[in-house]
Parts: sequence; structure tokens; C-alpha cells
Amino acid sequence: MDLFHVLSEIYYVLARPIVPIFFGAGIILTFKTKFLQFRAFPKFLDLITKGASKAKNGNMKTINPVHALLAAMATTLGSGSIIGPSIAIMTGGPGALFWMVSYAFFAGIIKFTEVTFALHTRSKTSTGEIISGPTQYLKLVHSFLARWYGLVIIAVFAIWSGVQSNTLASILQKENIPEWQTGLILAIIVMIVLSGGAKRVGFFASRLVPLMCLFYVSFALLILFKDLTALKAAFLSVFQNAFSPAAATGGFLGASVFAAMSAGIFKSIYATEAGLGTSAIPHSVADVKNPTDQGILAMFSVVADAFFSFMSGLVILVTGMWMVGESGLDNTLMYEAFKMNSPALGRFVLIISLSLFVITTVIGNSFNGSQSFGSITRYRWMGLYRVFTVAIIFFGALVSVPIVWKIVDIMIILVAVPNVIGITILAFKKPEVLKI
Repeated sequence: MDLFHVLSEIYYVLARPIVPIFFGAGIILTFKTKFLQFRAFPKFLDLITKGASKAKNGNMKTINPVHALLAAMATTLGSGSIIGPSIAIMTGGPGALFWMVSYAFFAGIIKFTEVTFALHTRSKTSTGEIISGPTQYLKLVHSFLARWYGLVIIAVFAIWSGVQSNTLASILQKENIPEWQTGLILAIIVMIVLSGGAKRVGFFASRLVPLMCLFYVSFALLILFKDLTALKAAFLSVFQNAFSPAAATGGFLGASVFAAMSAGIFKSIYATEAGLGTSAIPHSVADVKNPTDQGILAMFSVVADAFFSFMSGLVILVTGMWMVGESGLDNTLMYEAFKMNSPALGRFVLIISLSLFVITTVIGNSFNGSQSFGSITRYRWMGLYRVFTVAIIFFGALVSVPIVWKIVDIMIILVAVPNVIGITILAFKKPEVLKI
């Protein structure tokens, strides 16, 4: 048995509890916060228009709350929202897209809880460096849980960046750009941006995230509204196959309802990062007085993740690319879909868009990884971690696609399950922290 099949067996054993645990946590937290997803919307509008009240943190190295939001979105609005839906559909059929978006409703309240507790429990070193994130708030549950999360998440962020590098390299190879060049350029960019600390990461994200969103959305909408009949059929297939098995068609082998649900929810966890605790890290360096303010901003950022995922999935369905892929492992389907609709312009739109998405995601992941490493080591040996990260980014561009994705899936489970159980416990242990 080869390495990929060994990893697949491990993944399927570990993935079974994901659906009940994450959906269950989302439902419990929704009722615990009295449907905050609805109640907090006016507050969200107020925060966006007037801004959050700033904290008086002295020499604490914080950044603007909106920059923190965009830095967090830089990691979620990456290949997880563009490539993830196509892989979910290839694995679980069109119905997987329904479950991918449905989870986002509960993902919002999970992310609110993570971010709020991350800001509530953050501390600083004598030099003003922030120690925060799941490694801090999980200590309130059990010290072992915090140590476990801290050790595993360092590897997760590095490998996650390798996945992004791998995705971009696979697509650019179709334009005759060698994978090693893609990996090298990404590694250099990350090293330069990370050397500027949190403020440079926030500034970089605040400039690129709006640009890449506008660029990608514009062309994707042109594809979707080009054929309204195909768009209507795509919508129907999403809802029909969410509750009934998807039959085999073209290169798609068919899928059960459970397969659709599992594939959709798992890729939604990957796309939104809700439950992983990873988004809490950039949010926790926000210069904000009330932790719940940043939690609300984080909660509604999931709407953007859901919108991008749904739109990307519809493009795959409308163009019929989901019937020609290979076993849900082809991460170049979006490239082919854009190229099909505009051979001259389409592929370059996706290449530029995805390049921006991948760059911001890799920078965000690398920053989050460095913050996690710094929280554990109290910011010693940071140069060593950066070298490790850029090495993974470079070599990630050269590794087999299926193996990289499976490794990431397994690593995500190892941090996600303890984290989501931990924040659910904290919501009952310290309910006053979540009150707004």
C-alpha cells in the first residue's frame, strides 16, 4: 500500500467525528449566545462604519482592528475558497456545496467565540510582544490541551503554506513556469513581509485583499450569468443532492448524502477556519478595547468565505468541470473553467487572482505560525522558524498534490477537534466573556 492510501485510511478514521462535533458545537453555541448571528448584525454595521473602541495598550504591538480582520481574511480567502469547493464537489457531488455553505452559519458563532476568548486571555512580554490565541485560552480548560495545540499548530501552518504553494505551482506549470520558481518567489516574498512584523502584514493584507476580491468576483460572475439555464440547473443540483445521493456522471463516480455532508463541512472548516482557532491569532493582535467587538467582526467575515465558496462551486457546476476531474484530487479545475470561458483572458484573470490569494494566504499562515511559535518560546529563535517556514513553502511546490492535501486534512483534525471542544467548554465555564 502506497503512502497516499495509508494517509487516506488514517484520514477516514479521524474524519468520522468531524460532522457531529462541529455541527453540534455550532448549534450549542448558537443557543448559548441566543442566536448572536442575528442579534449582533446592527453592532457589526456600527463597528464597520464607526470603528471599534481602541485599547490603551502602551507598548503592546497591536494593529488596527480592520487590518486585523483583513489579515485574518487573507488566510481564509485563499485556495480554500477557490479550490476547496471543486474538491468538495468532486468528492461528494453538487450537494457538498450546500453543506459547505450551510456550515458557515454555525462557523460564524464558533469564530466569534474563538476570537473573543483569544483577546480576553492575551498577555504581553516585557518587550511588548503579544502572547495570544488558542494556546492561551485553552489553558483555562487544561494545560495539556494548550501545549498539544501549540505544538501541532506550528506544523499545520507550515504545511498549510506548502499546500498554497503547491496549488499555485500546479496552475502556473500549465503556463510553463517551473514549480521551483513559484516556490522560490513565494518564499522570498514571505520572508520580506514577515521581517516587518504584524504591522507590515496588516498593511499588506489591507491593500491586496480588496483588490483580489474585486478581480476574482467580477470574472466569476460573468461566467455564471453567461448561461442562465446552466446556472438554474446548477442551483437545483446543489439542493437536490444535499438530501439525496448523487448519481455517477462523466468522470464523477457518485456519492452518498453522508459523503456530500462530510466533504462539504470539512472543506468549509478549511475555508472558514472556524473551529481551528487559527483566525483567532491575527484577530488577537487587534488594538481593540472590547474583545467582543473583534469577535463580531470575525463572525461576519465568514459571510465572505461562504460567498466565495458558493460562487466558486457554482462555476465548477455551470461549466461542467466537476464531471471531468479525477477523484476529487485535481486542484486545477478552476483554471480550466476560467480558460474555457475566455481562452485568452480567463486563465490570466484566475492566475493573477489566485496568485494574490495564495500570496496573502501564505503570508497570513506564516505570520500566524510565527505568532504561535513565539507564544510558546516567548519569541526566541524566531529566525529559525522563519527559515523552516520558507523551506516548506519552497518544497511544497514540488510535492505530489494528493499527498499534500491528505497531510493537511489529517493535521487539521488533530488541532480542530480539541479546539472546538475546548471553546464549547469555555462558553459554559466563562459565559460572561461572550456577553455583548
